[in-house]
Amino acid sequence: MSTAPRLTALDALHRSLGATMTDFAGWDMPLRYASERDEHHAVRTRAGLFDLSHMGEITVTGPEAAAFLSYALVGNIATVGNGRARYTMIVQEDGGIVDDLIVYRLGETEYMVVANAGNAQIVLDALTGRVGGFDAEVRDDRDAYALLAVQGPESPAIMKAVTDADLDGLKYYAGLPGTVAGVPALIARTGYTGEDGFELFVAPEHAEQLWRALTEAGAPHGLIPCGLSCRDTLRLEAGMPLYGHELTTALTPFDAGLGRVVKFEKEGDFVGREALQAAAERAETAPPRKLVGLIAEGRRVPRAGFPVVADGKVIGEVTSGAPSPTLGKPIAMAYVDAAFAAPGTEGVGVDIRGTHEPYKVVALPFYKRQK
Repeated sequence: MSTAPRLTALDALHRSLGATMTDFAGWDMPLRYASERDEHHAVRTRAGLFDLSHMGEITVTGPEAAAFLSYALVGNIATVGNGRARYTMIVQEDGGIVDDLIVYRLGETEYMVVANAGNAQIVLDALTGRVGGFDAEVRDDRDAYALLAVQGPESPAIMKAVTDADLDGLKYYAGLPGTVAGVPALIARTGYTGEDGFELFVAPEHAEQLWRALTEAGAPHGLIPCGLSCRDTLRLEAGMPLYGHELTTALTPFDAGLGRVVKFEKEGDFVGREALQAAAERAETAPPRKLVGLIAEGRRVPRAGFPVVADGKVIGEVTSGAPSPTLGKPIAMAYVDAAFAAPGTEGVGVDIRGTHEPYKVVALPFYKRQK
């Protein structure tokens, strides 16, 4: 028996704006409001406003919260400064990626772990199962927050109109408590678009007031509401992985080219250490496949699961593909055999329904914003 999708605090507002809604990870979410291409370009050139309340917030508190998180995750959470954030992962004992996460340090002994919507319960269960023996508590705070994001080059100017928080002093991957449009919020300089921007964690009952205030403040700057569709093309251009596509339990962080998030030098043991050490050695000596970027020479769009081919053989698989509004061409991320992974490699194509369409191998990301 299927259950009805969950609704964010902004559901009625999205519908009043004419959003096309979609079921995403058990949530009814806005896919687009009008043109996903226009929404994409707005974030690249001006600003976009997103509802990301489907993300999963898990609070970890206690005297041994940092030690526990360093054991449960692959990163060294003990070195995260107060008010800072860290991109990390949680893996199985065999090193397979359970999810990629952002961990915010909110206080001396308080952290917030933000998981992807589709994995939030799995991450919560894993953390709860690993906390035994530590003086720490894991709390499900998914219902305690709504999450709004302002992304794009105009986002600092828009935010300065609605808060007196020190945004100039707020570095990338940092967060601070403040008031935005009269609403208490955790203001984080994070995002998933490749642009400068802010993510605002607020109580659900304040979400609509904040959305309306940001819409009003953003109007002179060209801000428009944006859905999940353009968020996907933005993150793809920025070379950012998506769980279930570039990241799965069948891959370790080293397989995904993200071995840098694994900190072997931290004190004590951590879940997956032995398997990850073996994966690190494999990646150095003989990596089976590497994650690369592909840019189409033609107009046909590759999709996840399409075979990558060369010399009449399958050499890899597309993990994400879409038309790139910024480049004006179809692009994809794909895992390919190491022998074909160098940028500029000739003779690589994607099998699109029986036709081998030519593609150029490039280094990721496809797009990098000007600082």
